[in-house]
Amino acid sequence: MSVTRRTLLAAPLALPFIAPARAQPGWQPTRPIQLIVGFAPGGGSDIIARTIAEAAAPLFPQPLVVVNRPGAGGAIAAEFVSRAAPDGHTLLIAGGSESTSLPAHRDLPYDPKRSFTSVIRLTRNAHFICARGKGGRFTSMQQVIEAAKARPEAVTHGSSGVGTLSHSIFIMLGRATGTELLHVPYTGGGPQQQALLAGQVDLVVQASDELRGLAASGDILPLACASARRMPAYPQVPTLRELGIELVADNMKGWVGPAGMPPEMVGYLHDRFRQGMSSPGWQRFMETTGEADGYANGADFQRDMDTLLDNIRAAMRRA
Repeated sequence: MSVTRRTLLAAPLALPFIAPARAQPGWQPTRPIQLIVGFAPGGGSDIIARTIAEAAAPLFPQPLVVVNRPGAGGAIAAEFVSRAAPDGHTLLIAGGSESTSLPAHRDLPYDPKRSFTSVIRLTRNAHFICARGKGGRFTSMQQVIEAAKARPEAVTHGSSGVGTLSHSIFIMLGRATGTELLHVPYTGGGPQQQALLAGQVDLVVQASDELRGLAASGDILPLACASARRMPAYPQVPTLRELGIELVADNMKGWVGPAGMPPEMVGYLHDRFRQGMSSPGWQRFMETTGEADGYANGADFQRDMDTLLDNIRAAMRRA
């Protein structure tokens, strides 16, 4: 059975207990593990959390419970986890705006580099600079840059909110190209996408899992990819680097816990979620998003989050 949005949302939050095949030495969870999601049910982060929880549930002696704590671009959930006990029973789906962008825009009650222990990266989805496909002004990034250079703020871009990663990518784009784009913030990814389709803005950033049918139908036109390499699902879309624009900003998702988790605990969690990524359910999910394996260990995941945050901060200092 394939994993679908409907079945994921219909699934109970507490996944059924399935005992491991044999007892494991060392640390083990002694009560349900809370998997905290900083966004509402049905969004990309929520679906990733529920899919990997379902895939990894048979490998844990305790239930995996997805808990949604939406608000403030994921910062409410991040603060909650940063203050939790480092006992392995509370994890955050991190790697998005709460980890890589919001801290560059305002002070937060946690330090994204020091308040957490990174466990594993699950996904690394490409971000695309997108125009309206039918009736839109632009069909290439060259046209965008030429228009923006000809008249400051003549090109508008939407975002899912001030300080979000979609906002920061356009800040970095402006700094890298010497242009000024007009920012129009919305309350989330859905509203910004609708604004593009309605012709209210010229450009938006879309993650690869948000494009799907809209790109296939021609309603949204991806102009460039903000990853280091072209994406297999969109081989015709050049990277920004190929166009001479030094900008790499992927949409990462993975598990982090509070600072101070011991290595034995991190290793236990990492290994079971990594094994869950080999399950048929997770593999089918990755196929539907058109992405390759997004795995990284905890240290590499933290390094990539820190690098993106540093790049955004540098672009804002030059603003």
